Amino acid sequence: MHGGNNGHIPIRFSQTPENPQPPPPKPIRRHHTARYYVQRVQDSLSTRVSKVLCGIFLSLLAIVGLIAFILWLSLRPHRPRIFIHDFSVPGLGQESGFDNAQISFSASARNSNQHIGIYYEAMDGSVYYKDQKIGSTPLLYPFYQDPKNTTDVHGVLSGATLTVNSHRWTEFMNDRSRGSVVFRLELTSTIRFKVSTWNSKNHRMHANCDVGVGPDGTILPIYRDKRCPVYFS
Repeated sequence: MHGGNNGHIPIRFSQTPENPQPPPPKPIRRHHTARYYVQRVQDSLSTRVSKVLCGIFLSLLAIVGLIAFILWLSLRPHRPRIFIHDFSVPGLGQESGFDNAQISFSASARNSNQHIGIYYEAMDGSVYYKDQKIGSTPLLYPFYQDPKNTTDVHGVLSGATLTVNSHRWTEFMNDRSRGSVVFRLELTSTIRFKVSTWNSKNHRMHANCDVGVGPDGTILPIYRDKRCPVYFS
């Protein structure tokens, strides 16, 4: 033996781990039967049919909603349209005009609905000056107004229907000296709408028409044929 080995036997270490991991299992291929594939096809067809039916239902629902909206727009009642055409205070230029004071006016009520009529129980007219009523009078008896129809309204206030004293007439004259005298004509009525055989509930209608007259007592051009605001109470 050679002296360089010192009598020792060489030991070699292995790189193999003490607990080696087993190799991963190979995936198992499943063999499906014909019944399985038939069921898959049936499920797919059912899903498609459900989607088609759902789409058809939503489309029909949208069409019905659109038709209902159009009908609602066409059958929705519109309030009467009131216009003031003429208004005069004869004798306004006379200091003693209150002795035979008179106010006359002309207006119109327009039913702009295409398929809806309007029942008027009656119509009254009142004239205000500085928010104080100075006269009122009945104007129209109960009547029915056809769709797309206009009714003329005329009224005259004088004598017992017009309460104007010397003090009030002096106020008229003072406004006249400044160029105009402004009044407010109010038309009131109880109305209901008629759609075919259906009648709506009653509505109390108010139309307020601001109107001014010049020094000669006739309506100023800016107020002629002016549309009056209408509201229900």
